[in-house]
Formats: sequence, C-alpha cells, structure tokens
Amino acid sequence: MNSEFTIAVHSLVLLAYRPDHMATSDMIAHNVDTHPARVRKVMGCLRKQGYVTTKEGSGGGFALSCQPDEVTLAEIYRATSFGSIKPSWCSGNVEEDCLVACNMTEVMDHIFTEAEEQMLTYLQRLTIQDVLERVLAKQQRKS
Repeated sequence: MNSEFTIAVHSLVLLAYRPDHMATSDMIAHNVDTHPARVRKVMGCLRKQGYVTTKEGSGGGFALSCQPDEVTLAEIYRATSFGSIKPSWCSGNVEEDCLVACNMTEVMDHIFTEAEEQMLTYLQRLTIQDVLERVLAKQQRKS
C-alpha cells in the first residue's frame, strides 16, 4: 500500500463532502496534511481516470466528476497503487543450491498476489460515500 491511495481517497471524500465547491491543490494539501505537489500528482491520475475535473485560473481547482456512491475503493486502489503491496525486493535466489533460497521469491510473489486479491475483494465493498459517512458518523460521536 502506498500513500497515493490514502491521498486519493481523502481528496475524493473531501470533494464529495463539498460537491458544489472547487478545491485547489493547496486547499486539499492542507486538509490531507501533505505537500501540494503530491496532491497534484495524485489528482492528475484521478483526472485521467475521470474521477475529477479541473478548472484553470481564478476560482479554479478540482471538482468531483463521479458519483461517490458508485466509486469503490478497489477502483481507486487500482488507479493509484495496484501492485504496491509487493515489495520491490524479495529474499532468495533461484540459482542457489538451497531448497528455501531457490523457491522463496516465487512463493512470496504468490502470497503477495493472494493478499492483494483479498484486499481488493474487501475494498470493492466500500465506496467513497461509505468513507464520507464513516467520517460524518465519527464526527457526530465526538459531539
């Protein structure tokens, strides 16, 4: 899992919370608590996928262009982070004369693939609207 997924979900939930407002990358970055350049990178990906639109100039920024109750977290994960559960390095060496060393990379690859499939199955059940509702419920419990 990487931070792009978290930034994407946070940003989409923020835009869903304020559907009639544009939000600049600075505004989103302040809300997410990260640098605006990171937000712009993630929002560019979301724009290419059709989840947000942009408007240039004064009063511009990002706006939601999807239905929050139809966009699953699995979709957002696939758009921003697919394959990130597997580390870039894995132990073992297929050329080693050791049962463990020569098989570990392939076995771990399979484990990471299965784990990602399970996670996607779970994320498929959650939408951006569901996350927004959880945020609203959490705030209501604080009151």
